[in-house]
Amino acid sequence: MTNPPKLAFCIVANPEKYSIQKPLIRVVEWCKSNNTPLFITQELFSFFPALSEFDSLKIVSSETEAIQNSEIVIALGGDGTMLHTAQMVKYSSKPVLGINTGRLGFMANIQPSQIEDAFDHIVKNDFTIDKRDLLQATVSGGKSYYALNEFLFTKKDTSSMITLSVEYDGKLINDYWADGLLVSSPSGSTAYNLSAGGPIVLPGTPVMVLTPINPHTLTTRPLVLPSGKKLTVKTSETPENILFSYDGTILPHNSKLDVEISRSEFSFHLIQLPDQNFFETLRNKLMWGMDKRKN
Repeated sequence: MTNPPKLAFCIVANPEKYSIQKPLIRVVEWCKSNNTPLFITQELFSFFPALSEFDSLKIVSSETEAIQNSEIVIALGGDGTMLHTAQMVKYSSKPVLGINTGRLGFMANIQPSQIEDAFDHIVKNDFTIDKRDLLQATVSGGKSYYALNEFLFTKKDTSSMITLSVEYDGKLINDYWADGLLVSSPSGSTAYNLSAGGPIVLPGTPVMVLTPINPHTLTTRPLVLPSGKKLTVKTSETPENILFSYDGTILPHNSKLDVEISRSEFSFHLIQLPDQNFFETLRNKLMWGMDKRKN
């Protein structure tokens, strides 16, 4: 009986975040002890002198190269790092393990103290994949952008509300007069969408959530729509008045917006260990359902 082939890991992290140093060393030490190849970028290597003690590291020039050479991607940081990693791996669908060194870490739900245990599960293939679909936005001109959490349309450099006309499958939904509008995936339903009063949606549900931000009329409520058909957002606002972004990245635009949004062909494959599930994460991270009257 032959042994299974060794998995190769890589790390995606923001080297300027000092909080990653100790978890990073734990990852490197585990990989060295278990003879597991670990690819990291030259930039990350140069930020932490302690890494020079580990001659087993595979140093490469870019995150793209590190991902190409690995089977498992380790996202080390907070949810911002997870969003960045989703953009890096969307074409390859490689499994991602999120290790939280930030504050909330909703998707990066492995704590530094769990690193060794998590890796033991991975090498034994004792995990499942939580598949998270990305949304795709195509602007006039044909260029497409992809979001794991949400697309945001909001006012810029003005105290006035903006007006957005929204259609679904060719039918008018509403002309929104508000501070902004969110189009969220199920993954993004627990992010900005939740703060704006939108619903929590179970990941994997084939829907998108349309949530107005501070609408002028109280009767304008969030709307859940199947993500397989196109949602169109148009505005006559000038570029100076409106900001368009995906997962926190602002997109430049020099003309009036005309954007089509639907579920994309790409997905983010999040590693989930045997004792993890979405509802447990809601309870632990968001204190969902907590009742202080109970001991």
